[in-house]
Amino acid sequence: MAHSGLQKNRERFYCSICLELLINPVTTPCQHNYCMSCIKKFWDEEDQRRIYSCPQCCQTFRPRPPLAINTMLAEVVQDLEKAGKDQEVICSRHNEVMEMFCRDDQRCICIICAKCEHGSHSVVPAAVARTEMQKELETKQLRIHQQISNKDRDLQVLEIELEKTFQSADKAAKDCDHVFVELLNLIKKRHGEVQQEIRSNLETEVVRVQRVQDKLEEEMLGLKRKEAEMGKLFVYRSDSQFLEDFPSVAEINATNELPRIKTQPRTCFETVAATVSKTKDKIREILYENGAKEMQPLKTEPSSRAQLTQFACHVTLDPATMNAQLALSEDDRRATLMREETTYPNHPDRFRRWRQVLSKECLRDGGRSYFEVEWRKKRVTVAVAYKDVARVGPMTDVAFGFNDKSWALECNTSSSYKFIHKAVKTAISGPWTSRIGVYLDHGEGVLAFYSVSDTVTLLHKVQTVFTRPLYAGLWFGGYQGAYAEFCELGEDDH
Repeated sequence: MAHSGLQKNRERFYCSICLELLINPVTTPCQHNYCMSCIKKFWDEEDQRRIYSCPQCCQTFRPRPPLAINTMLAEVVQDLEKAGKDQEVICSRHNEVMEMFCRDDQRCICIICAKCEHGSHSVVPAAVARTEMQKELETKQLRIHQQISNKDRDLQVLEIELEKTFQSADKAAKDCDHVFVELLNLIKKRHGEVQQEIRSNLETEVVRVQRVQDKLEEEMLGLKRKEAEMGKLFVYRSDSQFLEDFPSVAEINATNELPRIKTQPRTCFETVAATVSKTKDKIREILYENGAKEMQPLKTEPSSRAQLTQFACHVTLDPATMNAQLALSEDDRRATLMREETTYPNHPDRFRRWRQVLSKECLRDGGRSYFEVEWRKKRVTVAVAYKDVARVGPMTDVAFGFNDKSWALECNTSSSYKFIHKAVKTAISGPWTSRIGVYLDHGEGVLAFYSVSDTVTLLHKVQTVFTRPLYAGLWFGGYQGAYAEFCELGEDDH
């Protein structure tokens, strides 16, 4: 009777990480139970942050809690395993132990079945059949182990390549910094030289004009003196005196007229400014391949649900990215967390360990998008991410919000929210609902999460720069049966 009771409550003794019967069970400070190897592996991936959490309730611990096998729980699990082994399979027709195996029908039978219905078949004791199948299983297991070793080696190679890529990118960024510093210093130096050239040319021009002014003033004084001498002749009353003095004054007419000074605007300074402006344009063309961007009018961000749904976009989930523990609805809009894994075709875009999925469509690149997600049970994370977010590896590479390629809002049935980016969690206060709205203005670098009910309430807003197209994503934690669905926003929602 005790064994029967244990079997009925067998699911209580499953690890929520591997979803299998507990092996070397341990209990965390928050009183949740896990396989020792499962929780160790989970916490190993959190070593970098030095903050350790419970996968079920998300309670955090610092420092890392010590682990010891829960002996009482281990005995219960051992009894469960023993109870399962002690249960013999009985033939429903003859009430005999099914200790024979029919190779033709590939099933266990009792001794009476072997004599009656399977007389012409190849029948052997179940132990013999098990030995044969175990050898076959060992061969397959060895082959799979070899495949695991090969893939592990491939992963190590990829990690090395990725590290080299990071190093190369870091070196390129530092080299660019040096180039731009040199360029700025050169511009500052040339700026000073141009200013000095302008001042020098101005001084030269001023001296030249002043010399011409002095010469003109001197010539004007000479002419005025001659003009005065001519005027004196007109006042002579004596004709003989006028005629006697006239030759000396009349010589003035023999002198050629002085040349006129031709003035024109000095354009040398405008030429300098034009040259500098052309240099600026060339630098701009080099830095921006598509030329200078035109100034765009300022956009008004939506503040109501009616305004948000004007930018509603159709979102479906991509089966090629879906984790094996997730099931997809027929319209590809709902994902549900399952206890057992589903056999999906191999695909390089599939998330392996983490229960995640990305949308099939990218959100409007450079434009504005809005979608809503209805969710249920325990913990669901709604995210946007670049498509090149990793599919395998540690949490910091794959999990939405724990890297620089994704932004995520974690929703809990405990009526709490957390915004996550680059593995930094920010607690968010706001009205709890089972529907989350996400607004994205890709061009302006605006991302906002909303609590949606009869009205919308802004939970968190991000201002950044998006460099590539973004996709909607979901990440499931907690228990089986949790689901999230992208809502179809029709005319009634506007």
